Amino acid sequence: MPHAAKVDFVPLASLSVATPPAKASGKVKQVSTLIIFAGEDLNLGKATRGLIGEDGVALVKKAAGAAKFKGKTSSTLDILAPAGLTAERLLVIGVGGDESEKSAKGKDHGKDHGKGKRPQDFLSLGGIVASKAGHASAVTVVFDLPHNPKDAAAAAAEFAEGITLRSYKFDLYKTKKKDDDAGEAAAISVAVEDPAAAKRAAKGREAVAEGVILARSLVNEPANILYPEEFANRAKELEKLGVEVEILDKAALAKIGMGALLGVGQGSARESRVVIMRWRGDKGKDKSKPVAFIGKGVTFDTGGISIKGAAGMEDMKGDMAGAACVVGLIHALAARKAKVDAIGAIGIVENMPGSNAQRPGDIVKSLSGQTIEVINTDAEGRLVLADVLWYVQDKYKPQFMVDLATLTGAVMVALGQEYAGLFSNDDTLSERLTEAGKETNEKLWRLPLGPSYDKLIDSKFADMKNTGGRHGGSITAAQFIQRFVNGTPWAHLDIAGTGMNAPANDINQSWGSGFGVRLLERLVSDHYEG
Repeated sequence: MPHAAKVDFVPLASLSVATPPAKASGKVKQVSTLIIFAGEDLNLGKATRGLIGEDGVALVKKAAGAAKFKGKTSSTLDILAPAGLTAERLLVIGVGGDESEKSAKGKDHGKDHGKGKRPQDFLSLGGIVASKAGHASAVTVVFDLPHNPKDAAAAAAEFAEGITLRSYKFDLYKTKKKDDDAGEAAAISVAVEDPAAAKRAAKGREAVAEGVILARSLVNEPANILYPEEFANRAKELEKLGVEVEILDKAALAKIGMGALLGVGQGSARESRVVIMRWRGDKGKDKSKPVAFIGKGVTFDTGGISIKGAAGMEDMKGDMAGAACVVGLIHALAARKAKVDAIGAIGIVENMPGSNAQRPGDIVKSLSGQTIEVINTDAEGRLVLADVLWYVQDKYKPQFMVDLATLTGAVMVALGQEYAGLFSNDDTLSERLTEAGKETNEKLWRLPLGPSYDKLIDSKFADMKNTGGRHGGSITAAQFIQRFVNGTPWAHLDIAGTGMNAPANDINQSWGSGFGVRLLERLVSDHYEG
């Protein structure tokens, strides 16, 4: 089953690892693997020194000298059967020097963020700890750094979130596991001065981590398991959290006129779906306008009649990463009871080259009434988004709409896999998204829109065509989508390079990254909660 480490907070006072045992209040916690932090020049925190005692400090220094360990960021000193300590293993993790002052002044903002370069990046530090702990049982982390943060509870909560995200593993379909993969997820105790405060701070972060993990698992699922109807059923499970969920089936979509979306799925034996999720966390304010998030959910993309090459086509099970993000986001907002009226809408289709598949040259009528000449059936995601975006803006009149889609290979040519492409008709929304990206390390780079690009998708036979040629492919795709937002403040995130098969980092080793959940949750929490 997909799983992640279980993290709990325990009082520092409950630990006793030195022999003879130091004084401890209450029940003494037994420790198998003890993890502590050291700064440059083996600088240890006050609580850590008190816990392991003078003999423990001397042991660390002696072992560090032999291993040439100096406390540099992410470096590790592993001491087995440490003399003078009851723990079976002592793991010392380097956190480097104190760069918090530099960070506060804004110098080198974002430099190496997410790669464990800064002790103040507690999310990444949690990920590093999870990776170094491996499959050890009874792990206890002494959350005591040489340079402790001002808000210790918030830092501990972020640290625990990093552990959870890094330890996530999707092994649902493995019937034979290696010895170190067997069993349930590890349990990790984080020892802090005030466990109650840390637990309160962690509630919201746990909800966000759950949302990320849900998104990752949806992306990791194979297409024979997660087809449109099943995806809709998974989204419906959000009702347990108080989310209103409406599922529109093929008949309902045909009745209202979603011809662009239905055209994509007509070659598949699996019927298309649209799911509308609404979290009313604003306590039902009568005149409030919701915020809206829309996701592309192509559960498998063969390219249709314009079929893709065989090499790497298995990755196209992840062409629904935008929709997965939206489901994960709504889960996160509902689970932490965010004070916001939020809508999540996903268009779910399977793009197959069946006998009824649409052909290059076909003309379809979208929900907006605009007609589209289908030049390339592999440019299908924008057809899905066109109808769902129009539906959301027309029915709900939102404050803004943000759509996410693994839309174009062109965006990876432009940006690689470090940034997602950002397109927007609204500078304020764009700036807020960019800032949220910096804060969460889910980075965005704004690309242009303009009339010259728009002309490239004019059609001789319909109101528009669905591709604009090879050059500026991600831009012309965004220009296409913009024709269906009807002036609503809007942003389009092209996550083709970040939503699936993205480079691993300190908090993610999964093929499905869950990109966008933390980004958009931060956008909401910073600007749109009342």
